[in-house]
Amino acid sequence: MAARQTVMFLAVVFPLSGLIQGFQPLFSFHGNSSTHRDITQRAVLRKTAEVCRDIAASKGWDFSLTIDDSLSADKVQRACSSTGTSSSLLSTVMFQTSIATMYFSNAKVDVVFALSEEHHFDDETFERGRDVITAGVSAVKASVKLENFVAGRWTLGRICHTLQDFYSHSNWVELGKTTPYSTLITPDQPLENLAGLSTPTCRNCTGGNCDNNLLPDLLQQGLLTSGYFNIFSSAKPAGKCSHGGTFDRTSRQEPVGGISKDDVGSSHGSLHHKAADLAVNATMELLEDIRVAVGDKNFLRLIGLSQSSVLCFVIDTTGSMSDDIAEAKRVSFNIIDSKRGTQQEPYAYILVPFNDPGFGPLMITTNADVFKDSINKLTASGGGDIPELCLSGLQLALTAAPQSSEIFVFTDAPAKDAHLKSTITALIESTKSVVTFMLTEVLASRRRRRSPQGVSSRAMSQSDAQLYRDLAQASGGQAIEVTKSSLSLATAVIEDSSASAVVTLFQVVRNPGRPDHFTFTVDGSLRNITAYITGASSLTFNLTSSTGVSQSSSQSSGPLASFTTVGNLHRISLNTDNQTGSWKISVNSNNFYSVKVTGQSSVNFIYNLVEAHEGAHGDFSLKEGRPLSGGNASLLVTVTGSDTVKVTEVTLCDSSGPTEVNGSLQSVGSGNFLVTFSGVPAGDFVLRLRGEDSSSTSRSTPSSFQRQASTQIKTSSISVTAQANNTNIEPGSTISIPFTVATTANGVINDSATGTFTVRANNDRSYTLTSPSSVTIAAGSGGKANGTVTLTAPASAASGTDVTLTIEAENAAATDINYAVLRLSVAAKVTDITRPVCRVVSSSTNCPSSSSLCASSQWKFIANLTDGINGTGIESVTIRQGNGTLNTSTVAGAGGENITVAHYSSSCCSQNVELAAVDRVGNVGTCVGQARESTTAAPTTIAAVNTTSTGGHTLIISQCLWISVVVSVLWK
Repeated sequence: MAARQTVMFLAVVFPLSGLIQGFQPLFSFHGNSSTHRDITQRAVLRKTAEVCRDIAASKGWDFSLTIDDSLSADKVQRACSSTGTSSSLLSTVMFQTSIATMYFSNAKVDVVFALSEEHHFDDETFERGRDVITAGVSAVKASVKLENFVAGRWTLGRICHTLQDFYSHSNWVELGKTTPYSTLITPDQPLENLAGLSTPTCRNCTGGNCDNNLLPDLLQQGLLTSGYFNIFSSAKPAGKCSHGGTFDRTSRQEPVGGISKDDVGSSHGSLHHKAADLAVNATMELLEDIRVAVGDKNFLRLIGLSQSSVLCFVIDTTGSMSDDIAEAKRVSFNIIDSKRGTQQEPYAYILVPFNDPGFGPLMITTNADVFKDSINKLTASGGGDIPELCLSGLQLALTAAPQSSEIFVFTDAPAKDAHLKSTITALIESTKSVVTFMLTEVLASRRRRRSPQGVSSRAMSQSDAQLYRDLAQASGGQAIEVTKSSLSLATAVIEDSSASAVVTLFQVVRNPGRPDHFTFTVDGSLRNITAYITGASSLTFNLTSSTGVSQSSSQSSGPLASFTTVGNLHRISLNTDNQTGSWKISVNSNNFYSVKVTGQSSVNFIYNLVEAHEGAHGDFSLKEGRPLSGGNASLLVTVTGSDTVKVTEVTLCDSSGPTEVNGSLQSVGSGNFLVTFSGVPAGDFVLRLRGEDSSSTSRSTPSSFQRQASTQIKTSSISVTAQANNTNIEPGSTISIPFTVATTANGVINDSATGTFTVRANNDRSYTLTSPSSVTIAAGSGGKANGTVTLTAPASAASGTDVTLTIEAENAAATDINYAVLRLSVAAKVTDITRPVCRVVSSSTNCPSSSSLCASSQWKFIANLTDGINGTGIESVTIRQGNGTLNTSTVAGAGGENITVAHYSSSCCSQNVELAAVDRVGNVGTCVGQARESTTAAPTTIAAVNTTSTGGHTLIISQCLWISVVVSVLWK
């Protein structure tokens, strides 16, 4: 144990993030090698397509997509759409973002668990490696059960990494195996044919050629081994294989060499593609297990297959908010009723009430009627002192909603919890969610009025509203200030945002204001272009088309657009028949204002900050927090909705000034670009993408296009890093998260720097935590200071609950801040690892031999399913195959166990049935029956037969009388 602790300590001290030992995480630097990103994306797309194909078959829909490795997110989502036409407006942003979450989480394993042998199946740690996978699968199923899909994706990505590494690091491929090792995802089955600790497995490579270094006896006996890996010591058990590679010191100890298939340049690189293909199939098998456990609908939600966003409201419920609550009801009901049953129906509904002294609870559902009922029950009452817990409610929404969601906050009061501003900003930047504030009764002056009795008015002062403006600006949202009586005229922005495939063309803020001109490009794929300008009542503007036609703000209706003004909001709806090209908005104001231009288009993009790792296996992983001032910044940009887009320019634009930093583009395939910015100066930036689209839907060929990200990218001279050795917390337990704060100069840690930094740690569940209030970088410390945050999950916390922890560090002058955001899951230890058991009771049929007569006959199938006396109990029984009717009932067994009796009946036109029984922790047992054609109509009954699982093999029980029935149990 002491040696292991030393290794983990050194993992913090030395830069091991470049010592990647597995398939490359994100990008291939050795020819056409497959990466974890490739493998994960291939598996997710193929499995998602299979689920959609099965759903289509059950509903009688057409599904013509060929399921192979050429699939793209656009192709899959279009095929999964009920419309499925090439002309339909489709957004794949949410699907692409969800897939990216999974492969970034996958890649992070090589950083957080760089030296953990069980996370990579090194050192023959097969039992512990499987434990990592099966515990993770249980956590994913628990998260899905509580509809915490974001947390489920992060966990799913991590366990996929370990599963995939098995095929790269073990000799499974060399043993001639062509199918996945299913036992790795079934904890109730034994791991067989493992090479013993004293069993030699390798011999020396010859002259650098390791093709035949596995011992013949090992292969003849079919024994399973994996390579040893260590960067500090060459020691390994006698005769054992090594992983291999520059950093693996064990590969220099006899037997020298390695068996890694991480890429085509590895020791066994000739088998790399076979290993990668097996890793894809194994990942699909794992996804199928999760699918059966959670059901098709929830599986597709976990994967993020949706072309609509969430409808998310955070609502002040104090006494003066009656009108606001009524308007929130009206606009949400209108959206629900107009979109129900369509592709534009919101993916989910989120509601968070707040007041003082309370906030929440968070309500998240996919059921529109549940949301309607919840918002109907909101009442405005109380209030006490004026400020309310607005930011606490917003924090819940930000951590519950998927990435890139749009959140609407209704309030007429200042924030009592303004100290959470930096936490909210960190969550906005981390999730890239857009927050728009609907503010009623904001005063024209900066001071709050007082009544004759000396009591402050309920209305917000300008300084109160500025907090909300700042947060809106950081997210790319708006702070809309109206009277209560005119609120209904302003909520059109909510209905605008709920449309399908909404994209941002351009957005800018001027604070302080000044007269300025802004250009934006309209391309042929755009529909329903709308501009929003917020500012003082004295603000005026002018709109000019690409052909030079102009319309001023004094014209509410004209040749270019229709204008409406309410409060500080000007909404400009462009006429649909206007031309493509460069348009201009000229704003005349010396006060704060913002300009935002949106439209509907399938063509969009997503981006993520990534950081480079040096070393022999240099690659990238997801970067948390802000990029460093003066240093280089790298982003992975993915274009969505078109395979005909040519990206020509990606720019960081200063949101308040003329500064622009152009990025260097490197295509990494399939619409993905690695973009590097050199020497990014201090400031607040937005990401803008320009290019050309030569698609046939464009009105001109090629058509210039422009898109802009909503969320600001802020730079910092502070570095904050935090890594948890475990991302799952058991209820009632405490987890420690070490973190490091450093100050930088030109993007590099300043070794000679000293100073004290304020530290704030916060979590969205209000779980007990401890944290230092500050850390000090002392002389001689290398410019770094360390600290530890502890987080305790209450014993009552439900398994599957997600927790978002934010750790912030601010300099002494309070002028600079950076943060780390960690996503953790509560996961109770699962003791029930046994799958439900099926006992066939009877099957009867009078199916005719002629298929033309099948519709007039029925056959029946009855089975008893149980999770045993010590199991958690069967939660659901569903039809996996078959077009019949299933009814279930529960009875007590002789041994005291609960038995679920399944009665299935079907037309003889459908003579196969497969039932899936899922227990309360997600273990899956599958029972299969088949009726064969008979030569007589006389029914036959089969006596009850016990069936058990034997190492995953299918048991067949058949009896031929007047008819023949085959019943089997499949364990998946």
